[in-house]
Amino acid sequence: MADPTSGAQNVTFPSGGEQAHGYLALPPTGRGPGLLVIQEWWGLTTHMTSMVDRFAAEGFLALAPDLYGGATTHDRAEAAELLARLPTERAVWDLRGSIDFLLEHPALVGDAVAVVGFCMGGGFALRLAAQEGDKVAAVVPFYGLPREPGYDYRGLTAHVLGHFAEYDKGLPAEVVDEAAILIGEATDRRPEIHFYPAGHAFMNDENLLGTYDPLQAKVAWRRTLSFLRGHLG
Repeated sequence: MADPTSGAQNVTFPSGGEQAHGYLALPPTGRGPGLLVIQEWWGLTTHMTSMVDRFAAEGFLALAPDLYGGATTHDRAEAAELLARLPTERAVWDLRGSIDFLLEHPALVGDAVAVVGFCMGGGFALRLAAQEGDKVAAVVPFYGLPREPGYDYRGLTAHVLGHFAEYDKGLPAEVVDEAAILIGEATDRRPEIHFYPAGHAFMNDENLLGTYDPLQAKVAWRRTLSFLRGHLG
């Protein structure tokens, strides 16, 4: 059953004239470059808050907005229903508000942020980076792309690192390759794309799909940290 009160929220910020919520973690030094972490279709679960904490421990001011308003689930059918009920534009409003919140945060170092997204969040990460332009310096989608075929990436100025799974039936390599071409055409810069010998959601250590791969997760994690540090300082 979906849990409407996950308890993960610890920060509130304005978004589109309303209030949005999320989970924020500061780095050990108290200041750092900003990083937006966008959830999978399960919601702002313990796995997502642990990812925020891991990024914060590595020096980032990390925020995961709660796109489902507190609801979480470990059931696929309920996750699909939560995603279906999520208006794309409402989610984008919350995400844009999240970026502004980070950019105005007193603990922020720098004048742009990075965005990392997982599955559903990977598609939102690329969409957000295209809409926000120079506010986003780097974007890292994990096994996720915008759902529209031939999505228009014009406006995207961020450097792109993509992590995808070789055995992901829902996101075949030819679809990823086509997106990489479109991103390259929009930015005049080839994105860095990696395919891993793993299944979808290989980073998720809750292993809800039975596809968690600790070795590939470690490789992707190290690549992500190096990439973010290279483009955020």
